[in-house]
Amino acid sequence: MLNQEAIDTLAAQAVAPRGHLINGRMVEGDQRIEVRSPIDGSVLTTIAGGNERDIDAAVAAARAAFEKWSRSGPAFRKKVLLKLADLIEKHALELAVLGVRDNGTEINMALKAEPLSAAGTFRYYGEAIDKVYDEIAPTAPEVLALVHREPLGVVGCIVPWNFPMMIGAWKIAPALAAGNTVVLKPAEIASLSLLRMAELALEAGMPEGVFNVVTGKGSVTGKALGMHMDVDALAFTGSGGVGRMLMEYSARSNLKRVFLELGGKSPNIVFADTADLGKAAKVSASGIFRNSGQVCVAGSRLLVEESIHDAFLEKLAESTAKFKVGNPLQLSSDIGAVSSEDQLSKDLEFVEQAKKEGGAVLTGGKRLLAETGGSYMAPTIVTGVRPEMTLFREEVFGPVLAVTPFKTEEEAIRLANGTDYGLASAVWTSSLSRAHRMVRAIHAGVVHVNTYGGSDITVPLGGFKQSGFGRDKSLHAMEKYTDLKTAWIDLA
Repeated sequence: MLNQEAIDTLAAQAVAPRGHLINGRMVEGDQRIEVRSPIDGSVLTTIAGGNERDIDAAVAAARAAFEKWSRSGPAFRKKVLLKLADLIEKHALELAVLGVRDNGTEINMALKAEPLSAAGTFRYYGEAIDKVYDEIAPTAPEVLALVHREPLGVVGCIVPWNFPMMIGAWKIAPALAAGNTVVLKPAEIASLSLLRMAELALEAGMPEGVFNVVTGKGSVTGKALGMHMDVDALAFTGSGGVGRMLMEYSARSNLKRVFLELGGKSPNIVFADTADLGKAAKVSASGIFRNSGQVCVAGSRLLVEESIHDAFLEKLAESTAKFKVGNPLQLSSDIGAVSSEDQLSKDLEFVEQAKKEGGAVLTGGKRLLAETGGSYMAPTIVTGVRPEMTLFREEVFGPVLAVTPFKTEEEAIRLANGTDYGLASAVWTSSLSRAHRMVRAIHAGVVHVNTYGGSDITVPLGGFKQSGFGRDKSLHAMEKYTDLKTAWIDLA
């Protein structure tokens, strides 16, 4: 049970300036970057602004540590990852509050989705280490053909600001479990919780150089990591534009493997035969407005069958009105701050553009709590959104829902697949046969049926089309951080 007094005590503590964590040591760096809290606009602390030399040092440390870490027994790697999971849980509230002050996520969600989720991820892959086996191929009797999985080497991880610990763990944990070493580049506006997690990794017994963190601007440190000739793979979550750059960097350097989880414009489709429209409205509202819409799989396009359009929007507006937007460190708040002033401005610009193109704002569409100095936005529903409109096609990454009616199942499929993205989706219907048809027809990595946002570490997450390739989570993610080697032994 969360306690407001405990949260307030942690939130009142000053945050010391932070450096990079390279080869087990804090490195101050040559430049400093101010970290502003979206809660009230205040300067929270400063972090190091990294450069190519910092990336070189981190990659060199990771390469030096790779041989010993990759050849350590499964029992040792398992012990370290499980200990790290325990330490993250022990410090969960500290990590959650630190993250909320950094990126504005509401505290209830932050605790569950960040440290507790990350702990579960490290525990899952820690337990998997001694349960994944190599293969013997069925060849001729006089031949022994062995298929080994070997770690790739040094893995660079670049993670976003919306859920840095959760998404970071999705990449770091399977890479480490498979025997790789890691250089992590967090978002410059949300680095603090990951730096603290890296300290806990050392406390858990992780050898120096196995897990390194370099902070700074993506245009500098991200590019340096992408272009580095001694990085064997790069795992990234973020925008499509940056994803394309990272593929270019790979082509221009050493053809390192690149795994991309990019944006989404996920359709949430409500048919007239939905058994419980009230539940569908409530879940749909949560599916777009949680974390101020700053979720890659957010159900940002609502497709509603025409015959129930008006009635469903009434229920949706009622559910939306119940959300309290406020200080994310207060337990009474349902929705916290947008991550930054820049992001808030972009969100509001999308709403204004939608109005110019013929959309109508049903609820929201404005800034809230400006007097606090923080970055807050009202949950926004825009109706009358047509396929040619910007709001239909482009990812906002904010609390903005685009509503489009449809008449037939075929039209719903066409609208659902009518963007460049294919990350997540949902279908609401009481027809089992229709549900199966829609699951097959929708071009997305995840299709929910009669819910939205269902997820577990045991199932993969990733997209189709321009939402990227390569999957996070599940044992499939651990496999992608390995290479296959065949040993052909003549027994004759």
